[in-house]
This record gives sequence, structure tokens and C-alpha cells, in this order.
Amino acid sequence: MAEKLRRTMMFVPGNNPAMIKDAGIFGADSIMFDLEDAVSLSEKDVARLLVYEAVKNIDYGEAELVVRINGLDTAFWKQDVRAMVKAGIEVIRAPKVETAAMMEELSAEIEKAELEFGLEVGKIQVMAALESALGVMNAFEVARSVPERMMGIALSGMDYRVDMKTKTYPDEEELYFARNMVLHAARAAGIAAFDTVYGNVDDESGFLRGVELIHKLGFDGKSVINPRQIPLVDKVYTPTEKEILEAQKIMLAIEEAKAKGSGVISLDGEMIDRPIVLRAERIIQLAKAVGVLAEDKPMNEKEKEEENAK
Repeated sequence: MAEKLRRTMMFVPGNNPAMIKDAGIFGADSIMFDLEDAVSLSEKDVARLLVYEAVKNIDYGEAELVVRINGLDTAFWKQDVRAMVKAGIEVIRAPKVETAAMMEELSAEIEKAELEFGLEVGKIQVMAALESALGVMNAFEVARSVPERMMGIALSGMDYRVDMKTKTYPDEEELYFARNMVLHAARAAGIAAFDTVYGNVDDESGFLRGVELIHKLGFDGKSVINPRQIPLVDKVYTPTEKEILEAQKIMLAIEEAKAKGSGVISLDGEMIDRPIVLRAERIIQLAKAVGVLAEDKPMNEKEKEEENAK
């Protein structure tokens, strides 16, 4: 089964009809309609209705549909939940999450709406945005709070920086600890990890440095605020020919060992252990998911020789 891609999660203001209508043409893996920060207090009801109608009536193709509701400390969030559940949203993202109890409260409200509208209980997933020192310190408890629904957790750097009394530095050094906390919590809980947005859309080199870093760390993807950022993320997250070839060699070595009845797997004189196998499997799955590898069988010896001669 191909790995589900969540390389890019594109913010779309819930009060902008044109952006809502065209959101599916840019190729984001996930589209996140924003009912929170992007929408003024006077437009909350209008934005909710716009997003409701869009989710029900617009075909966004293969993109995963997410909504960022208003915070649980506001008067709007329960209306947001009810409308989005009725519309058929796939994921509800809660902002400014600091405790597991907040996600449990959100899950309970979603369940009420699912029962009201005759939907399968637990079908709608949730994710949490961690935006403060307390949220980051409680990352693991949040990540495992509602395992039947929790899809992922995300770092929201702008509010986090304010809470930490710092600012944005050229290489985002101020986010090192938070990124690692979010990532480790997600992996320990078996869910996805998403990085924060990069606010300067004209600084392509700075954006790419950040994407390359989170890719090396192991994040599943990045939140983006401009369609121009999507192909940049996709390029970083696409396995290279060298990585694919090496992964295919490893999978071929496994098949050859099985055919010989050998429990020992080696390649080029080196033992292949489980972590190497798991990484190879993930590269193959990702390569298939992004469409750069269509074959469902490992490379044979002739193909390996041809690739090595290139």
C-alpha cells in the first residue's frame, strides 16, 4: 500500500472565496481551511459558511481536507466543529493546544456531531498545533491523547516565538528544541509530524534550508502559506535516483536470501539489519507514492548493472 503523502499542508483563508475555489489546483497534499487567525471576528460566521459549502460541493481531487477551527477558549469552536463534521471534513486541527485534556474535549464534541448527523464515530481525525512552551513540553501527552482520532501534531512557530520571547533568526535556531520535541512525540505516538510555516515567501533560499533540515530530521511535511512553496517542498521530499537504486538493491538482497533459505542478509559484503530494511521499504513506498517508481518488483541484476553504468 502506497504511503499517504503529507509533504505540504497549505493554509487557505476561510474568508477568501477565490482562494477557497482554486485551492485544489496547486498540488498540495493537504488543504487546510483557516477559520482562526486569517479571519477577523466580524467574519467568523461568513467564513464558516464559505468553507462548509466548499467542502460539500467542490472537488479537490486527492488532497486531504483539513480545517483549523477557532481555539477552544473562544465562543466559535463548537459551531466550527458542528459545521465541519456536517460538511464532511477529514481532519480538524485545533490551535494553541497545551494539554491532552483539550484534545479530549475536542474529540468529545466531534463525537456529538458525528452522532447527530449519523456518521461513523471516529471517522473524523484530529491534529494539534503546539504554539507555546507549555504545549511543546506536553507534546507527547498531547500526541497520545486521543489515539483513535489523532492524525498528527504540528509546531506553530510564530506564537511559539512570542511565548519564548525570541524572534526569527536566519537559520531558525530558536526552533531547534521545539522541532525535536514535536518530532519525537509524534514518532513515539505513531502519528505524523508537521513543521511550521516560513513567513517570508520571497526568501526561497531560506525556505529551502528549513525544508532540507526538517526532511533530514524526519518530519512528514511542512505547513505552507503560498502555492509557490509547494514544488520546493516536493522536490526535497522526493527520493533521489541513488536512494531508490540503493533501496531496490536492499530489497533484492532480501528476496535472494529468502530464495536461498538464508537468515543472513548481506549486500556488498555488509550485513543488512532491520533498520536498514525499514528505511529501504519507506523509500520504495515514497517513490511509488510520488510517482517516480511504478514497478512493483525489485530491480534485477541486469537493471542494477545498467543503473550503475549511468
